[in-house]
Amino acid sequence: MTNQDVAEKLREVYNLMQLAGENRFRAIAFDRAAQTIEGLNDEITKHLEEDTLTDIKGIGKSIAEDIRQFAETGTMPVLEDLKERVPKGLIEWLNISGLGPKNISKIHKKLGITEITELKEACQSGAVAELPGLGQKSADKIIKSIEYLEKFGERARLDQALDIADPFFKFVKNLDGVQKCEIAGSLRRSRETIGDIDIIVAANPDDAESIFDAFVDHELVVEVLGRGDTKSSVRTENGRQVDLRIVKPEEYPAALMYFTGSKEHNIVMRQRARERGMALNEYGLFKLSEEKETDFDKPVKTESEAEIYKKLDLHFVPPEHREDRGEFDFYYDHEEMELVSESDIKGVVHAHSTWSDGKYSIKEMAEACIERGYEYLTMSDHSKTAAYAGGLTIDQVKEQWEEIDNLNEQFASDKIKFRIFKSIESDILGDGSLDYPDEILEGFDFVIASVHSSLNMPLEQMMERFEKAIRNPYTRIVGHPTNRLLLKRKESKLDMNRLIEIAAEENTAIEINASPWRLDLDWRFGNKAKEAGLLTSINPDAHSTDGIDDIRYGVMIARKAKFEPARVINTKSAEQFEEWVKG
Repeated sequence: MTNQDVAEKLREVYNLMQLAGENRFRAIAFDRAAQTIEGLNDEITKHLEEDTLTDIKGIGKSIAEDIRQFAETGTMPVLEDLKERVPKGLIEWLNISGLGPKNISKIHKKLGITEITELKEACQSGAVAELPGLGQKSADKIIKSIEYLEKFGERARLDQALDIADPFFKFVKNLDGVQKCEIAGSLRRSRETIGDIDIIVAANPDDAESIFDAFVDHELVVEVLGRGDTKSSVRTENGRQVDLRIVKPEEYPAALMYFTGSKEHNIVMRQRARERGMALNEYGLFKLSEEKETDFDKPVKTESEAEIYKKLDLHFVPPEHREDRGEFDFYYDHEEMELVSESDIKGVVHAHSTWSDGKYSIKEMAEACIERGYEYLTMSDHSKTAAYAGGLTIDQVKEQWEEIDNLNEQFASDKIKFRIFKSIESDILGDGSLDYPDEILEGFDFVIASVHSSLNMPLEQMMERFEKAIRNPYTRIVGHPTNRLLLKRKESKLDMNRLIEIAAEENTAIEINASPWRLDLDWRFGNKAKEAGLLTSINPDAHSTDGIDDIRYGVMIARKAKFEPARVINTKSAEQFEEWVKG
């Protein structure tokens, strides 16, 4: 049983509780417990053995007992009870834009339907429109939301979300009347997948109408979902909802903080405000009255998010760290955390060429790196077991080495300060061994070891497999450890906390695979990585010249995972990198 297994069950309880109409705060407790367990620096099984579950922040006696029951029997009584009361199909309804738990429950009870297909049919037949508090307009919106959900899915990857948000943001911030503008929500926090896009604007009320006019008329808008005095919502051609909120300039700092989230971070911030005789909400920071109520006539002047944090005895918390995962303790004591940036990256590690499944030659990949100002490239084509991806035979490996030597000689003669390193993405075989004999492995500058097969191995067997590969003297980097494909394939079962410890012991890096399909190492293990002193490499896993630019997403995740430049090996110069890989 992994931390992720427990978190998944607790989150299922949270979702079903919403649909069952349970007490909202009790439901939220399960959601917060799930988040806490995901971010533990040790395994939940240790707390079970030592009977210390209730020592974990946010785990009370009741939830601790639910976890014990799950560990002992494989089920949670609270979850089983909810499953009997709430049909499983209704959980998918929560992904339908504009359809909250109350309306879901109402439609289900009145019409006796549980599947999205049935809901769509009920909307088309007029049955939903006849229900109290809904109507034809609501039914039409539900149909459109379902159609977009069917076509595009409930969430977007980080790269997809940025492709949508960036043009809207650049457009809105340059409109007349816009004083300040920022992307908010989970995208500002650099989450790996995004639901809706949130943009916050500071403007005078007199300018709001013209700003909204321009926003809803943007060329990417295919449908206006709603328009009011302070908020307008649109849908884009690729199915995403974009919300624009306009607030008064004096409300902007608090609104930006509130709509950036996370909700867990905001809860703690509100608690800190009350402990200091103030109230914090989306409109600002206010003094409390003698009755402990918000006194809107006594605002506490703040001109930035940083000032709000300062009033609450904290240094500024970067948006990517606002997840209630230790940031309050750190930014109480420290003014800032040193974090890696794109400009720190000096080399492109983990790239594929036409030798395996890449689209461009080694020379073309190298030239693309040079154009972008990088100092080196490590070619890490697939090894022989990955025949489906053109994995290299031993003879091909030797031919590739010769090509790399020739290219490096050519760069030197042309006085181009650039180096190509010989690497391989070696498959970790089922028994943990690597994919070539030692006499070939030692010919590479270094090896990236990755799992590509038998992804559903039992936890203990998978851990033995990884541990053997990490302790192999030729392994310097572990590739995409969990093997997840975001929104497509779940991660393999791993004790990531233990894996991080093993890698740190061996001075082996675990990559942050910057492909927006992966973003793996998961940022949730950032606290453990920092505690263990784990090294990483921000690797694009580039299969094309454009793929090199995926480093952007990897840096965002590295910052969220609290990596400073010193723990990112491809911030090193070519000479320093060579020294490190030689170990």
